[in-house]
Amino acid sequence: MGKAQVLECRECGKEYDPTFRYICEECFGPLEVKYDLASIKVNKETFASRPKSLWRYFELLPLDAKSRIVDLGAGYTPLHRAERLAKKLGLKNLYIKNDTVNPTFSFKDRPASVAVSKALGLGLSAVGSPSTGNLAAATAAHAARAGLPCYIFIPWDIEPTKIVQAAAYGAEIVAIKGTYDDANKLATQAGEIYNIGVVNVNLRPYYVEGSKTLGFEVCEQLGWEAPDHVIVPTGSGALLCAVGRGFDQLEDVGLIRENNVKITSAQPYGCSPIVDAIKKSTDVIDPVEKPNTIAKSLAIGEPGDGIYAARTVMETKGFGENCTDGEIVDAIKLLASTEGIFTEPAGAVTIAVLKKLVAEGKIDADETIVCYVTGNGLKTPEVVSAPTSKPVAIDPKLEVLAQIIRR
Repeated sequence: MGKAQVLECRECGKEYDPTFRYICEECFGPLEVKYDLASIKVNKETFASRPKSLWRYFELLPLDAKSRIVDLGAGYTPLHRAERLAKKLGLKNLYIKNDTVNPTFSFKDRPASVAVSKALGLGLSAVGSPSTGNLAAATAAHAARAGLPCYIFIPWDIEPTKIVQAAAYGAEIVAIKGTYDDANKLATQAGEIYNIGVVNVNLRPYYVEGSKTLGFEVCEQLGWEAPDHVIVPTGSGALLCAVGRGFDQLEDVGLIRENNVKITSAQPYGCSPIVDAIKKSTDVIDPVEKPNTIAKSLAIGEPGDGIYAARTVMETKGFGENCTDGEIVDAIKLLASTEGIFTEPAGAVTIAVLKKLVAEGKIDADETIVCYVTGNGLKTPEVVSAPTSKPVAIDPKLEVLAQIIRR
């Protein structure tokens, strides 16, 4: 299997062949992919002529054959230098990693591309996912590209635009009368009974590997230098852990000189079990039974990687911070009006948390800071504008227009 040697239990360390499994038989801990990093011979020039997608880092991804790659062009998204926003906040080196421009308009295209590719490699006949919207679209799109049936399990109250998007790709939509956690449990049972590759459950060891390319790209786009501080929107905790793993692996293969990145977890106030644990300096995660936030992509009350995310933040000397729905809406508008990037609530959480950390004096003005903005605002336009609102119409006369322009 190329450089991906084994699946290793994150709790007891037991190793398994890299096959279709995701839980340790000894302690029921989660499994993760381990690579023979010492044998990977890459340098900065290796990537000079490669396609600008996540698959440019093939040696550090868990596939053994490029012929099985399911690629819609996800990854290598802009690292936007946010000069106007930085000036407003009193910062000098602020960047936005803009994943709103991925094929289905969120970062979930990254792990979906890897997971569906792996499903083909494992010979699975169908894929699916529980989702609050973004992963539904990403999984469905890549399944369509691969020619695989796709089953999407969603909480009934997610944004209608996200349901429409996944359905358009031909997926079977299963709406659950309950929360994301209820949808996740049913999807897990379906995967076991019907042998479906549930990308973020039984394919999870491979799925999460796609997200670490967000760490790879930031360093490459900064001239193969690691940033000082990154702020990551956090739901299950998988993205945050993957970004951290990406920085570690680049250091291990010699592509960056040193990795001293502080990693901060950003969550909405109505569902912030990981941030709550970080603030208490513990990795014990207290579940949130009824998440209540407009950032539905982050409304995961029982985060599967919560323990590991909390540990990652504390080990890197980052912070855990949350923000209210009102602060999220303000952050959406602030980012759009200063930098021309329109994000959904989950992406705006990083901007809202950045503002708080600056106000609390926890960020040095000279730090190189990257905020991960993970989903497009066109998926949730209703959060910043009432559906019935319309601009006031005027007569087509210059004297009337002059009254508006002179305001």
